[in-house]
Amino acid sequence: MDDTMFARLEELRAMGADFLRSRYQKVFGSEAQTTDKNYLRRRLAWQMQETVEGDISETARCRALEIAQDAELNGQVLFERFKRQKGKRTDRRVPGPGTELTRAYGNRTIVVKILDDGFECDGQHFRSLSAAASAVTGTRWNGLVFFGLAKRGETVKRRRRPTPTAGKKGARPREADRAA
Repeated sequence: MDDTMFARLEELRAMGADFLRSRYQKVFGSEAQTTDKNYLRRRLAWQMQETVEGDISETARCRALEIAQDAELNGQVLFERFKRQKGKRTDRRVPGPGTELTRAYGNRTIVVKILDDGFECDGQHFRSLSAAASAVTGTRWNGLVFFGLAKRGETVKRRRRPTPTAGKKGARPREADRAA
């Protein structure tokens, strides 16, 4: 990077939000939709780099699009994952629709098919893996743990509690200190 480009980037770092927004409007010809200074700096810096050094090649752009289209996430094509309905909450540990999960339990094999709108087990429809596991076993189960998609203890958010330190104001004594 040459000295003039470095100096121009330093100017961007020193600018406030109002200056960045006015510069954005001059460069791109439209008003910025955000007031986020970091975003505006990145967009302006990219445009400065493109002006001086040129844009990425068409070959690179096509290759990036191919990678994005072919990328898989947990065995599922990324584009399909983003096509899901907005607001529909999904757990990334659960495989995509059409996948069958099996588990040996007692003297039988349990098969659960993942659907777009829930899970199917023994001809019944369930809204969650936990409901399916509980129906099969007759006891409460975390569905992710039961079908081996998570380990026991990984499904619970653990809160860290600060350990009280002896001598601090307001700290409760530990059990061992109380017995002494």
